[in-house]
Amino acid sequence: MFNSLSGRFLVLTIAFVMLAEVLIFVPSVAGFREDYLRTRLERAQIASLALLADDMIDPDLEQELLQTAGVYNVVLLRNEARELMLSSPVPSPVVTTYDLRRPSRFEMIRDGVARLFKPQDEVIRVIGAPVRMGGIEIEVTLPAQPLHEAMVAYSRNILWLSLAISGITAGLLFLAVRMLFVRPIKTVVGSMISYAQAPEDARRVFEPSSKLRELREAEQALHDMQTQLSAALKQKERLAQLGGAVARISHDLRNILTTAQLFADRVEMSGDPGVQRTVPKLIGSINRAVNLTEATLSFGRAEDPAPRLDRVSLAEIVEDVVESERLATGEHDISYGEDIGSALTVRADPEQLYRILRNLVRNARQAIEASGAPGEIMVAAGEGPAEWTITVTDTGPGLPPKTQETLFQPFAAGGRKGGTGLGLAIAADLARGHGGRLDLVRTGPDGTSFAVHLPKGIEGAAA
Repeated sequence: MFNSLSGRFLVLTIAFVMLAEVLIFVPSVAGFREDYLRTRLERAQIASLALLADDMIDPDLEQELLQTAGVYNVVLLRNEARELMLSSPVPSPVVTTYDLRRPSRFEMIRDGVARLFKPQDEVIRVIGAPVRMGGIEIEVTLPAQPLHEAMVAYSRNILWLSLAISGITAGLLFLAVRMLFVRPIKTVVGSMISYAQAPEDARRVFEPSSKLRELREAEQALHDMQTQLSAALKQKERLAQLGGAVARISHDLRNILTTAQLFADRVEMSGDPGVQRTVPKLIGSINRAVNLTEATLSFGRAEDPAPRLDRVSLAEIVEDVVESERLATGEHDISYGEDIGSALTVRADPEQLYRILRNLVRNARQAIEASGAPGEIMVAAGEGPAEWTITVTDTGPGLPPKTQETLFQPFAAGGRKGGTGLGLAIAADLARGHGGRLDLVRTGPDGTSFAVHLPKGIEGAAA
């Protein structure tokens, strides 16, 4: 029980209530002691009135008056003269004197606590002011043991009352905590356990129901998290299924491309000049397709190869990409430009860098073709102290706002009809494999620009 939230709250409530009772108890005990002593002073003053009424009283009556007042003797200061009004034998010397005429709060609490923990039977003196103009000062001596016993009895009553109040308060708070906090938390925990058993089941998503603002915010956050997780699991399941299908297709496609590669090798032996110019590019395209299918199969086996970094001529790769896209342009009025130094070399995997730029240039070409207007695509590169930057800029219609929100997510950023939404995702993933990144620089009605950042690393920084 004490390991639960409600059990610990119960213990803390009892402890705090008892602490509050202790803080109240100390001054209340001091007040009880003062009231006790003032009562003895008043009784002693009343007893002395009998002597004022009759100068000669019977000794037995005097003893009875003193016993009734609970004192040994009474001294009254009247008209600047101290007079022993009532007296009886005092069993021991006076040990402590208490002045109740102008006591401070600290003195009252100090003397009260000291008397409570001092059970010795001793004689004390009490000085106070008489009531109803009965004189200037009244002084009595009395035994301390009855005062101590009365304070102990009072403390015991306060203790039992405090325990009762603590128990009732803690019980009510215990029930309130269970109703308002523990029960909703258990409901949330039960929903989380149920959801964990079948996260793909949308019926297990928790629905917020609490009326408390804080709990409802927590429930709403859990609801949103479970909803997003279910959607992500469904998407990953679809991707896994798609990955299996792509792996099977890539396996068969590799066999087909191998055959095409053999035919291309035979065509290369042709004496036709036009064929001689075209065949190298055809063979290069087939080789890239074969490598791509091999990489796809490796990815299906969770063995996605890391890029093989080497110093490559960026101008040659860009020229290859642009030539391939020119062949795919057809009759559309699209011009291509390159602003790359012939001596610029970058540290990258040539096949993966080709795929990055090919995806970016192809997306730009398809965007311009979809608009039906002429356009221009520019590939430029620059070198900084820490990285190389390659930009692909087009004059197309720009990206829709919804497409920009999920730009680099697979199957989510297809901004044109018939697009798969994989091109930018693949390019961004390959750039990250190089330790770099792919950024959207700008987009709008006047065109779109992407930038590929490739870090130089330790070798490049040293050079």
